[in-house]
Amino acid sequence: MEKMEPMDTLQRRYPGGSHSLSVRLHSSSSFKLSQISTSFSSLFTENNPHVYFIKEHNIVAPYKIERGTMEYVFELDVSGKVEGVVETLLQLHRASCLDKLGDQTAMITAILQSRLARTSFDKNRFQSVSEKLHMECKAEMVTPLVTNPGHVCITDTNLYFQPLNGYPICICRLSSQCRAACGTAVTGQLQFCCCDAGNIFSCTMTSGSRGHTKPMVQITLHDVRRIYKRRHGLMPLGLEVFCTEDDLCSDVYLKFYERQDRDDLYFYIATYLEHHVAERTAEGYTLQWQRGLLSNYQYLLHLNTLADRSCNDLSQYPVFPWVVGDYSSSELDLSNPGTFRDLSKPVGALNKERLERLLTRYQEMPEPKFMYGSHYSSPGYVLFYLVRIAPEYMLCLQNGRFDNADRMFNSIAETWKNCLDGATDFKELIPEFYGDDVSFLVNSLKLDLGKRQGGQMVDDVELPPWARSPEDFLQKSRDALESDYVSEHLHEWIDLVFGYKQKGRDAVGAHNVFHPLTYEGGVDLNSIEDPDEKVAMLTQILEFGQTPKQLFVTPHPRRITPKFKSLAQPSSYNASTADTPVSPGEESFEDLTEESRTLAWSNITRLQLHEQHKIHKEAVTGIAVSRSGSSVFTTSQDSTLKMFSKESKMLQRSISFSNMALSSCLLLPGDATVVSSSWDNNVYFYSIAFGRRQDTLMGHDDAVSKICWHDNRLYSASWDSTVKVWSGVPAEMPGSRRHQFDLLAELEHDVSVDTISLSAASTLLASGTREGTVTIWDLTAATVLHQIPCHSGTVCDTAFSPDSRHVLSAGEDGCLNVVDVQTGMLISSMTSEEPQRCFLWDGNSVLSGSQSGELLVWDLLGGKIRERIQGHTGAVTCMWMNDQCSSVITGGEDRQIMFWKLQY
Repeated sequence: MEKMEPMDTLQRRYPGGSHSLSVRLHSSSSFKLSQISTSFSSLFTENNPHVYFIKEHNIVAPYKIERGTMEYVFELDVSGKVEGVVETLLQLHRASCLDKLGDQTAMITAILQSRLARTSFDKNRFQSVSEKLHMECKAEMVTPLVTNPGHVCITDTNLYFQPLNGYPICICRLSSQCRAACGTAVTGQLQFCCCDAGNIFSCTMTSGSRGHTKPMVQITLHDVRRIYKRRHGLMPLGLEVFCTEDDLCSDVYLKFYERQDRDDLYFYIATYLEHHVAERTAEGYTLQWQRGLLSNYQYLLHLNTLADRSCNDLSQYPVFPWVVGDYSSSELDLSNPGTFRDLSKPVGALNKERLERLLTRYQEMPEPKFMYGSHYSSPGYVLFYLVRIAPEYMLCLQNGRFDNADRMFNSIAETWKNCLDGATDFKELIPEFYGDDVSFLVNSLKLDLGKRQGGQMVDDVELPPWARSPEDFLQKSRDALESDYVSEHLHEWIDLVFGYKQKGRDAVGAHNVFHPLTYEGGVDLNSIEDPDEKVAMLTQILEFGQTPKQLFVTPHPRRITPKFKSLAQPSSYNASTADTPVSPGEESFEDLTEESRTLAWSNITRLQLHEQHKIHKEAVTGIAVSRSGSSVFTTSQDSTLKMFSKESKMLQRSISFSNMALSSCLLLPGDATVVSSSWDNNVYFYSIAFGRRQDTLMGHDDAVSKICWHDNRLYSASWDSTVKVWSGVPAEMPGSRRHQFDLLAELEHDVSVDTISLSAASTLLASGTREGTVTIWDLTAATVLHQIPCHSGTVCDTAFSPDSRHVLSAGEDGCLNVVDVQTGMLISSMTSEEPQRCFLWDGNSVLSGSQSGELLVWDLLGGKIRERIQGHTGAVTCMWMNDQCSSVITGGEDRQIMFWKLQY
């Protein structure tokens, strides 16, 4: 036989099967096919074969098909292992000729596992000879539409993946040379490259043009920032590793053959990360988003990542909402609510007439019922949007052909109209619509995508009138996504896609019911014994689309926008302190005070001990300070109330009401009366001017644990499982006695109440119980808003954020938990190695007192402890902070009070 010239890639589709064989022809080898075997020759000389020419002349176009009896001669550029290659080809050929798809899949899997079992990771690839091997296992690297089998290896410093086929893996961010050579493009999220997809045959680049390539993936563990367990093919076998905080595209996505291997590798990396990176949760991201530290775009990216959505899996590609509903106006008016899509409804429910038809069909449908016959995200929809930058994926998914020209992604307005009116079109958008790469809107590859019925060729995407260019379209789309309207309503869409309206009765009520097979747990593939049925079921689900993993089971909190921010004073100081009215002339002073608070909290780690005094015989339980700051009042378990002069640094008074411990204290407006709560079931009023007990409130059947005061009302918490609200107008004459207190409300609990706090406006109250429950009460109606089991032991302290939108609680279990007041959702949880007994916070940062006596500074939004400050020799039991947040007083079990100041 004559030596063949280089030819284009061939893909052979065999009768009886859908599997194909791709071979790259090369002229450098002198090997001749006739020297191998007649059976290999006959593989290419069967009657009525179908030969697919893919990317002929390196041009992306629909596959060219030739039929008839033909003979092809190949020369393989494989050195020394020709017999093994031929044997594998013959095995694959036999598998493809099996009648049943399940049998084909089983045989191909057996061939693959046999090859993997005969190979292992090449330890010579280690970056250092001192690396210690931790584990090695078999896995596949997942890329869009392709998985590449190989070996995973993890050491004490690196994670490796070595592909079985030994082909170089492109680890660059596709360079212009790579894009030109591959005939592909790159978006901000999804990298499309033939070498990334494992289809190295169709890439004509040399190793030099490909940029930096390696025969394996190597990731330094120190660079890892996030790892996620993944569902792949409906099975809990995936693991995705990110070396960035905000990028949607991961560094490697691995699918394991055994769940235990996946879990072991995850545990090893997670254990390593515990000492380097804070764990990221949906609740933590929610808090950052609410506080404005994450944009709407960034927040949606993180939710997609947490919900198993990945740019490497087209069946679970990240989903973003349509937010603009106006694609006909010449100007985009983001101040007009009519410009936007209704985010409280799924796409299928936006058109009332269409919805009525769908509901009629739904009501007549037998179980299992569903409202929509197609999904809002599927591989077909993703590639519909990305066909201009990922044409080869579209061709692969659609048997070598582009879709009909009139059904292509031709126009933004047409696509939106079809989503509103189409009988089966309910698709949402993808992240690219809010990114900064216009490639998916422009036919820069000059693809022949067909001719429409009107005669025009399919080229660039037609933009709405308000967009001057593709760049302008993306910029205005981003502006719309970050607009006030979307920020105020995005939580409604999150409820539909990631939240409590995704399943169950709430989904039915929201007209948000899709086919049962699209939901996680909708089918157990392991329970299907018939291999053909299992393959068919999996194929159907992957092509139809999958609903994201449910992240929230309660209503999602709304974002805190400037429009909704409370002007109430911060509650970082003790909430039991009375609010002081501000006259119009003091407005500038208040602004200055707010600035000083912000500055103080940003420097809270610079808190330094100024002085300390031991004035009690037992643990200090409460601190109150006069407005002038000169007098400090403290209560203690030694049953005394003490008055300490900050100026003379001397104890001025010591008062005992009974032989039982006092639990807390506060000063009434005017600094004339100190109120103390006691374990003897009473609340005592002490007149500073007359130096005597002014009154006693005997209002509980067990110890009073905490008191608060606001607007002539006293709030008392007790171990008798109640919180009581009293009217307590101070006597007109200082020192006069008042024996009558009116009980306005009684808030009943199941167990002892250990702590309470008031919102800034005192319309809400948060209580913490001995069993770890935090309850949020509406004081205007004396009703429960939310009851949240936050802790595994006693709740030590609670406090509202300055804007009253969140409640922070500290527990005996060492946790700091943040609850959204509007929804009752636990949106953040951080854990320390010991209980935090008390705290102060500004909504973002926390200063807590620990069981060991340390003061800890927490960054709630960053999910980490910023500073540890040595303090008491026993537990820190109470804290006070001045209005400017520049001075702190702490009390502890060591019987001391400590005075702290910020050092700027």
